[in-house]
Amino acid sequence: MNDESSTEMPSSSSVADGVVPEAGNEEFLATGVPASVTIALHPLVIMNISDHFTRIKAQEGVVPKVYGALLGKQNGRNLELYNSFELQHSENADGCVIEMEYFQNKEEQFRQVFSDLDFLGWYTVGSSSATEQDIKIQKQMITVNESSLLLKLDPLSKSSNLPITIYESMIDIIDQQPRMLFIKVQYTLVTEEAERIGVDHVARVSTAAQSEISQVSEYMQVQQSAIKMLSSRVDIILQYVTAVKDGHIPLDQSIMRQCLSLCQRLPVLNTKEFQGEFHEQCSDITLMSYLATITKGCSITNELISKFNVIYDKHGSSRRMRGLFF
Repeated sequence: MNDESSTEMPSSSSVADGVVPEAGNEEFLATGVPASVTIALHPLVIMNISDHFTRIKAQEGVVPKVYGALLGKQNGRNLELYNSFELQHSENADGCVIEMEYFQNKEEQFRQVFSDLDFLGWYTVGSSSATEQDIKIQKQMITVNESSLLLKLDPLSKSSNLPITIYESMIDIIDQQPRMLFIKVQYTLVTEEAERIGVDHVARVSTAAQSEISQVSEYMQVQQSAIKMLSSRVDIILQYVTAVKDGHIPLDQSIMRQCLSLCQRLPVLNTKEFQGEFHEQCSDITLMSYLATITKGCSITNELISKFNVIYDKHGSSRRMRGLFF
């Protein structure tokens, strides 16, 4: 993975070796069992889960239970979680049931776009401890991937650490009966350059004396102000030289030497290397502008087609109704 940064999470929240289970959680966690996989987690997964939970909570007005699928790549025992999508579920007497038909359709759609990503597990929200409900859903998901992961995000956590816990499942024999247990898995948070920019825009920095703007926006505003100031200074120098040439103001040799020194630096910008890089950057910026224009045009065209279909259906139904009477 290119241009990747990695931050290992604290052992208290990510390492499974020798974990002492929390109260009321002993029967679902395997203690003293090392995890068999290592996980690399991308910020996009966390953002998707947070967005899913916040949106459903705003719509329903209560703290909801949300579920989704985790997509990523697997290389031996190293798993990397890149993306996720939401899952539909229903409730019955046995608890929550994942709509597998919806899952299969959604996975097929994602494979058309992200052909290199596979289903690696599922996510939900709630306390970091494993529950019996998690075991039941895990049994449903292992029919798709026998080594499915479980990622739990605690939206109500007040800890300074990232409120995420990842589990893998195992089958153990207890009282001569097979039982499914969870093992906490160590994970690291990894990002790429594009993700860092996106996360920075989402993670707004706000203070009492400052409006909510991201650090990237602040940096761009500083650059814009510097360019504007440079342009104004160049205009002042040009106006001075023009006024001296026209005889409106007397000649000052020291100022003219400084202007000459600045002008002598300009040939540096006329080298072939600079021109090549400059034209390449201009082409990239123009291409992005064209792509944005094409995308906007496609969106407008799609909206027009949808409206046309609605109107056409209405007129078609009117003609059929008239045909019934005449």
